[in-house]
Amino acid sequence: MRFPRHLPILSALVLLPLLSTCQPAGPDFEIAYEQYQLDNGLTVVLHEDRSDPVVAVAILYHVGSNREEVGKTGFAHLFEHMMFQSSQHVPEDQFFQKIQAAGGTLNGGTSNDQTIYFEVVPNNALEMALWLEADRMGYLLPTVTTEALLNQQGVVQNEKRQGVDNQPYGQTSYVIGKLLYPDGHPYNWQVIGSFEDLANATVEDVRDFFRKWYGPTNATLVIAGDYDEAQARAWVEQYFGEIAPSDPVTDPQPQNVQLAATKRAFHEDNFARSPELNMVFPTGPQYTDDAYALSMFGQLFSNGKKAPLYKVIVEEEKLAPSASGFDGSQEITGAFTIRVRAFPGTSLTEVEKGINTAFARFEEVGFTEEDLERIKAQVETGFYGGISSVLGKSFQLALYSEFGGSPGFIEEDIRNTLAVTSDDVWRVYNTYIKDKPFVLTSFVPMGQTDLVAEGSERFVIPDDPAGLESAAAGMQVPPLEPLPSAFDRNAEPAKGPVPSVTLPTVWTHSYANGLQLYGIEQNEVPLVQFSLTLTGGELRDNLDKVGVANL
Repeated sequence: MRFPRHLPILSALVLLPLLSTCQPAGPDFEIAYEQYQLDNGLTVVLHEDRSDPVVAVAILYHVGSNREEVGKTGFAHLFEHMMFQSSQHVPEDQFFQKIQAAGGTLNGGTSNDQTIYFEVVPNNALEMALWLEADRMGYLLPTVTTEALLNQQGVVQNEKRQGVDNQPYGQTSYVIGKLLYPDGHPYNWQVIGSFEDLANATVEDVRDFFRKWYGPTNATLVIAGDYDEAQARAWVEQYFGEIAPSDPVTDPQPQNVQLAATKRAFHEDNFARSPELNMVFPTGPQYTDDAYALSMFGQLFSNGKKAPLYKVIVEEEKLAPSASGFDGSQEITGAFTIRVRAFPGTSLTEVEKGINTAFARFEEVGFTEEDLERIKAQVETGFYGGISSVLGKSFQLALYSEFGGSPGFIEEDIRNTLAVTSDDVWRVYNTYIKDKPFVLTSFVPMGQTDLVAEGSERFVIPDDPAGLESAAAGMQVPPLEPLPSAFDRNAEPAKGPVPSVTLPTVWTHSYANGLQLYGIEQNEVPLVQFSLTLTGGELRDNLDKVGVANL
């Protein structure tokens, strides 16, 4: 069957969850929440969102690799794995099976500063999700045995082999961390830790780490979505309320670093096919005036066809398909990174010259207020997009509770971003970037050291020792006695009635030219999303010009 060659637009879809502008977010922007604290110190944040019959549960523990000690690295990431295995009342591997059987999803992650676990479930499985999370917070220790430790030590070691050692550019963060941060600085080592430290860990070592950092005093629980508040509070009290309080811990203080001189290093990468250059400048902690301004500078310098870094590296010199500059401020300190993965065979000396040319261009040409407002609009849209789901809101509310002083910082954060001025951008450029020492790394394919940036020295990455035997293997450590509870936690909570879905109201409008408009209005966050759908595709291609539709 042949179709006409030319057809008018047949339909359009407009979704109205949000309305985005270039103006600073006003007082009307608000994420409503309730915050309270249990007697044992657990911070609880509730956010109601009845747009869909689902609930997100997130627990953020204020512990990452920055809480570890020299010689005992990788413990936070190790516990990310161990806490998915079993707890006193939940058999092995049942965390995933029970959530997925209920139609939900779950996962977790560890960074330098935090560990977070989450579930998104139908609202009739909220009680089960809380039961599971409470069990691994309060009743994990009896399952931290020699056998469990040996199993997860092996899992983490394999993860490092696959995700770091045998990945292109997988050692980049290791090299940068060692060059940028002095020995003993909490960001000097990697989240995944070292083989030696993991092998030397004993059962008592990891038990002590858990006792110190994974108690209610050092955590925030967020429930976001469609739930009954009174019932949710009752379940939180039932499952978490009797967990023993953990000893108070203090938040780490900023530990900024300064470089006395630029450091240049290169590494021959067995798996890389293209050379990559990283230029890294030390900065400062997150949520400061300088951090917001550095983020804006990164966008102005590298993002978009007007950006100096893009114009020089991509358009003019044709050294790489893309280039990026971004601020990586964290809890203790931060770093601003320029990263260019060049075309195969490209000299990184030329890439470095191109970056310096881009700096000179930035100083000469600068940027306009219109440029700054355009970047702010992009950042603002991305911010709202990140909190348009119940899971996204649960993450951010937990993050701001632990690191911003209050869940309400979610509103202040975007206002601080939109308040950055041109003077702020120039201030941080002159303070942290212009003529300042940096760390420069060249990762080149094996045997192509001629591509290394001029003046670089070889960085020797030590091989992981083969045949390491775990210190725990030769120790007989008795398991801990089961912990008491006021009720039978072995009984999995029954699920409630299957939730029903209430479809949103769709409004329509027809135009004289045949265009059909469909819209759904929501008011959770100030954005507009829209799509335009045309009848067409490959069926409309001429047989002798297949592929035109894709163009």
